[in-house]
Amino acid sequence: MASGSTDNASGSTDLDSQVDVGDLPITFKVKYIGSEVARGLWGIRYTRRPVDKMVGVAKNLPANKVLPNCELKVSTDGVQLEIVSPKASINNWSYPIDTISYGVQDLVYTRVFAMIVVKDDSNPHPFEVHAFVCDSRAMARRLTFALSAAFQDYSRRVKEFSGDGDGDGDGGTRAGNASSPSDTITPTRQKFAIDLRTPEEIQAGELEQETEA
Repeated sequence: MASGSTDNASGSTDLDSQVDVGDLPITFKVKYIGSEVARGLWGIRYTRRPVDKMVGVAKNLPANKVLPNCELKVSTDGVQLEIVSPKASINNWSYPIDTISYGVQDLVYTRVFAMIVVKDDSNPHPFEVHAFVCDSRAMARRLTFALSAAFQDYSRRVKEFSGDGDGDGDGGTRAGNASSPSDTITPTRQKFAIDLRTPEEIQAGELEQETEA
């Protein structure tokens, strides 16, 4: 659930952005900004600097280079990306839901959606931030809600599989959590989070949130 302290404007925006599991799959038209190494499993502090770096590179692309136009599909299986243009040798790939640990609408570039993907945990840099620019802030927010719905479905399946009702994998807002980003990642049980706060709410609470860790 999104955190409750929203004004009327953001509340109505959230109502328009809401996505349920039954609404999936949903496809969004986005531009793929790129990927950067992340230093942690989840949290705005692990996406902010990589997003700044990627946006900086994108803004300075030469005239003959453009960000790829993509179709990003969110389903209960995860996120699938297909490059529509320009043509590429590898034009589609996917991120299974159990490899995505975090998703958030960036608080500075509010049209940007960022997510952390976990690679093989034997990799020296197992966490990777992928960033996408949407046509509007509202679309970035809806994309965040779509991934939240996918997380909720995955959480339900994990609990059914394990017979475990502890709820430490969920699709709700993570403003702070008892588990730490260094928790062991396993194929069947992974810590993950989606931040449904508005960029303004994230900014207002960022200092307090980050110092809690």
